Order: sequence, then structure tokens, then C-alpha cells
Amino acid sequence: MREKANKYIDVAVVGAGPVGLSVGIALKKRGLTYTLFDKGCLVNALYNFPDNMTFFSTSRLLEIGDIPFVSRNDKPTRDEALEYYRRVAEHFEIDLSLYNEVFSIDGKKGDFIIKTAKGTWYAKRVVISTGFYDRPRKLGVPGEDLPKVMHYFRNAHPYFKQKVLVVGAANSACDVALDLLRVGAEVTMCIRGDEINPRVKYWIRPNIINRIKEGSITAYFHTVVEEIKPDEVVLNKQGELFSVENDFVFAMTGYQPDFAFLKKCGILLTTDSDKIPQCSENSRETNVPGIYLAGVLCGGMITNKYFIENTRHHGELIAEDILHR
Repeated sequence: MREKANKYIDVAVVGAGPVGLSVGIALKKRGLTYTLFDKGCLVNALYNFPDNMTFFSTSRLLEIGDIPFVSRNDKPTRDEALEYYRRVAEHFEIDLSLYNEVFSIDGKKGDFIIKTAKGTWYAKRVVISTGFYDRPRKLGVPGEDLPKVMHYFRNAHPYFKQKVLVVGAANSACDVALDLLRVGAEVTMCIRGDEINPRVKYWIRPNIINRIKEGSITAYFHTVVEEIKPDEVVLNKQGELFSVENDFVFAMTGYQPDFAFLKKCGILLTTDSDKIPQCSENSRETNVPGIYLAGVLCGGMITNKYFIENTRHHGELIAEDILHR
């Protein structure tokens, strides 16, 4: 079986996002062989951000590998970030296996078997850096699988003169609602709590609040989605059901790590609602010897704890631990 393997490497890195790239850079600098696997394109999560998105972080805080990130403004755009990470990958000649989903990780430290869509690899160590943006939190209501329901937003133009419901009140939901309003969509927001999330970007929050106050956007607070139908949405406001005419729904309710994959690898999670993977703060090694975690998935369901800027050093910690042990 082993003679049919595609590759033998020191480290398999699952996830080719910014932190996965930083792991690859750290491994390469230390002379370790590695491959970065991703089921999508390079920095796939960033690619799926809205076309005109602007980062909350500065370009300096998004830098990896000591490569300067120069942007036109202090806060870079999505397209500038995509260009930057392409340049980083080319500069370091990162070994990438894109559009190659990892299905399973078996074996043990020093002899892991990595089964992917394009074959089998063997690695001595494994780093999982898959983030959480690929797994939307579902509403769990009838009709959520209708084609009109989306969990990602790219561009507002197709929704001109359409009745659109935006579910949520955090950054993504507010960005989407304002973009839709600008192109002439009829925007309604369904908000579980009693206000727009206080953590919404400081230049966005006053804008969305004012649009709601003036009536440009209709917002239902203390409200959840009960059911989604082809031509309407049934909402529930504190026990009172009512329907709203509707063409499209953007369920911007957040995302979560692939917990099933982590469990399949044998990684333990906290038993409470946080679901934080067991992982050493110093080495980033999990309870499974030889398997490490890097990036935002380390926070489990606490998706506002880790970002690129405070996890980009994970690669150095992991590479040092592997090298010296």
C-alpha cells in the first residue's frame, strides 16, 4: 500500500488560508518538507468574502512571513488581500495542493495517513488550520434548503428591486443589508436580540441604525425565522407569527469549525457550548500526539476570539516544536 502513496512529507497542513500559509513558511524556513491542502482555492475563505469588503484590521496586522502588505488605505480590501497572499505564496514557493479536500487523517505520530480527493499522502506530523468560514450556522427551519436562501454574500447587484430578508445583526448582516439598500433592494432585517450588535464596525453601526430609524430598512427585533416559503417568510416575534413577502434570504448567522472532522481525528472538545478543541498554548499540539491546530478554529464556537493578526505566530510555535522534538 505504501508504495502507491503520492508523497511522503514531514508535515501535512490542512488549510491554505493566511495562517496555513504562515505555517508553511515556518516549516520551509526550517528545512521541513510539507504540503498545504485545501478543498478550495488559496485563502478560500477570503475569496468568499463580499467583493467590496474592507478589513477591520490594518494591512500591517495581516502580514505574514515578514513580507510587507502595502495597501492604498490603512484598512485593505478583499482584492488587495487576495493579491497579497498570492504574492506571499509565490515568494516562498509554497507547496500547495489546492482543490484537494482532506477526507481523513489516520495513523499515529510519525506515520499519519492522509486520504484526500486526489490520493493518499503520508506525513510524520499534521497541522489543521481550516478556520470556520466554510461551515455556516444553519437556522434549522423548514425551507432553509430552498435556492433563495444563502449563507454567503458576494455582490448586491442581482437583488435590485427584490424583497430581501437579512437574518442577523452582526458585521456580515449589517454590511449585506447596507449593500442591498444601495442597489435598490427592499431590505428587511430579522434580529433575535433588541439591538444591532455592539461589536459591529464603528463606521458601519451608526449607518445601519440610522437607516432603520428613518425606515429605509425595516427591522424586526426580538424576532426569529419560523419558516421559509417560496414567496414569503414566516417570522416569530415573541410568540406572534406573521408573514413577510420575500424573494431572497441571506442568513448571516455566523460560521463554525468543522467539529465532526476534528472529532474524527480524535481531538477532544470541551463539553459545553464553546466546543474549544484541546490544544497546548505553547506548542499548539492537541491531545492527539503529532496533530497540531493553528488559527481561528482554536476558539471553537467563540469565533470572535482569534483572528489572523493574533494567530499568525502559530506557525512558528508549531515548527519549533516539531523541529526540537
